[in-house]
Amino acid sequence: MSGNDGFDVEAFLARPLTARLATSGPTVRPVWYLWEDSAFWIITGRWWRVHAHVKADPRIALVVDECDLATGIVRQVIVRGRGELVPFDLPRGRRKLRRYLGVDESRWDPRFRLADGVADSSQTKNAWLRIGVESLVAKDLSFSV
Repeated sequence: MSGNDGFDVEAFLARPLTARLATSGPTVRPVWYLWEDSAFWIITGRWWRVHAHVKADPRIALVVDECDLATGIVRQVIVRGRGELVPFDLPRGRRKLRRYLGVDESRWDPRFRLADGVADSSQTKNAWLRIGVESLVAKDLSFSV
């Protein structure tokens, strides 16, 4: 997939960037995400207000961007879609967290360690917020320095 200005959106979204997630409520939060199967995956749970917001109104907006004033690179992906709360699974959780924290899980902060042997989401406090994409706009607004 390439943006309307020609940059590689798949490669951009594969990077461990921080996105901003907006729900009705209103709530806007920075989040780590996994771009996989043409959807954004964000770890959530009943502990997070966004969980209740999505249950009440599944409309979501998400922005992933970068701005490097030293190089002039300015790129953005703006998404609108619908959020769906789905059961948590460990393999996807590990793929997501390894993007941000590295492959050596022993070095992760204890808050991010995932319990082995969790067979279903009823045994964990986590769930997935899966964001199905209804529209995606990618722009390269880079400039020369």
